[in-house]
Amino acid sequence: MAHGPAAGLALVDQLVDHPALSRYHLLPSVRGDLLERLGRRREAAAEFERAATMARNVREAELLRGRAAACR
Repeated sequence: MAHGPAAGLALVDQLVDHPALSRYHLLPSVRGDLLERLGRRREAAAEFERAATMARNVREAELLRGRAAACR
């Protein structure tokens, strides 16, 4: 984050369409975190919800849904 959340989001957005990452829950989670830091809370909530649906265990899904709820 040396260059800020906007720069981080630009980098992460380059990975969104990569086939190997299509079901990787941490990608939308990172996007959600960066969007939240940018004050784009509605978009952040949607990303956290998307990440929760991809999470591989209940605890991670709960954590991500909690982050989504905090953004609303």
